[in-house]
Amino acid sequence: MMDSGRRRGLNSVLSSLSLLCVVLDLQLDGVLGATPVEIEHHLEMGRKLLAAGQLAEALSHYHSAVEGDSKNYLTYYKRAAVFLAMGKSKSALPDLTQAIQLKPDFLAARLQRGNILLKQGSTQEAREDFQAVLKRSPDHEEAHDQLHKADELELLQEEAHEAYHHGDYTTTVQVLERVIELSPWDPESRELRAECFIRLGEPRKAIMDLTPATRLRADNRAGFLKLSQLHYSLGEHHDSLNHVRECLKLDQDDKECFAHYKQVKKLSKQLDSAEELISEQRYQEAIDKYESVMRTEPNVAFYINKAKERICFCLVKMKEGEEALDICSEAHQREPQNIHILRDRAEAYILLQEYEKAVEDYQEAREFDQDNQEIREGLDRAQKLLKLSRKRDYYKILGVSRSANKQEIIKAYRKLAQQWHPDNFQSEADKKEAEKRFIDIASAKEVLTDPEMRQKFDSGEDPLDPENHQGGGGGGNREWPFGFNPFENGNFHFKFQYN
Repeated sequence: MMDSGRRRGLNSVLSSLSLLCVVLDLQLDGVLGATPVEIEHHLEMGRKLLAAGQLAEALSHYHSAVEGDSKNYLTYYKRAAVFLAMGKSKSALPDLTQAIQLKPDFLAARLQRGNILLKQGSTQEAREDFQAVLKRSPDHEEAHDQLHKADELELLQEEAHEAYHHGDYTTTVQVLERVIELSPWDPESRELRAECFIRLGEPRKAIMDLTPATRLRADNRAGFLKLSQLHYSLGEHHDSLNHVRECLKLDQDDKECFAHYKQVKKLSKQLDSAEELISEQRYQEAIDKYESVMRTEPNVAFYINKAKERICFCLVKMKEGEEALDICSEAHQREPQNIHILRDRAEAYILLQEYEKAVEDYQEAREFDQDNQEIREGLDRAQKLLKLSRKRDYYKILGVSRSANKQEIIKAYRKLAQQWHPDNFQSEADKKEAEKRFIDIASAKEVLTDPEMRQKFDSGEDPLDPENHQGGGGGGNREWPFGFNPFENGNFHFKFQYN
């Protein structure tokens, strides 16, 4: 009786459990499932949003439709269509495969999958899909065309690799042009062409191939590193830094990427700091920073050239004519067609009062860039200074540099005024020559100690030349700069105050 009671109790528990499972199943269906009406609503909304170009919203509805009915091949196919419209061919492939598994004779899905595989360069898998379509529909025109392209692509891929292995990079590039036209989503073909461009000395073309290739692989650390290295070699340190960071996002412990990141970050910081110092007119500090740049990266020509170019610029701004000329000339040898170096060396020549050479450098710069306003204005000023120097050069008269300050100018003036004072000479001829020199010395002092007149003279205009004033006549004797001539009476005796 005890055993009989136990059996009845066990049967009662099992019946209760079975009933509970049925109830739970029904409840879960109500919670997680979707009715045919709801599924149809999602499909209709997806269709409308897709037609309106609202792809993300359409995709959300197709996700809901797939979750509501995972056995409907058309739902997978339609979601694949949205993925393709969004440019996500990799995401479309699993949906097309699922649609084909649910309905093996679904030719539209097979053709679409074959097209994607062909564009990805997977010729064998693509060929199988096109052949499956033709088996059920022998006259299918698109399938015939795509099968022909798959055969063509396979032959071209073999031809490209053979040419590459023989070192014929030009032929490889030519063949790969058609390969990439047929399979634009194949990263391997773009990477191979990029390698050819690098070997042919065309890094910018390599960058154009590697940039999309990095997006065609899920983990393309090698591609990001190669892109970073190419940008770095071209002096594009900010782009280099961005790409090596993408590599580290994929794997922060990647040794090659991290080592390159440290180098690029250090150099980029130095370059940015140097330019900031120049913008603040802290030229000596900028020179020190660019010397650090050359120590950080002594092997890439771009950075050495850039540093020397900017040091040349800073020295000109500091009015260090001799030193500027040496650095600018070295920079010019490295980059003969760099108009900024030619401009700065011309300014160094002006500081040294070598106006003919300044004109030559500005003329050469103009040949490389005829539309550059700064070069045109610089050439015009250098030509005026050259013309002026053949008349009166107040700096040469006093024997001072163009960077001389007011104190240095007055000191030179006093020394020369004492030397050429007419009272120091006995003969009439010597007195006349002394008077002429004395007037030039006084004129030079007047112009160079007056900021406005000095600026005019530095721009190639003599502020004391009558030709530069309205109503002024050309020719004639020079005027005494202070409005009178103390020597006009011949016999003169006075004590000159050297102001």
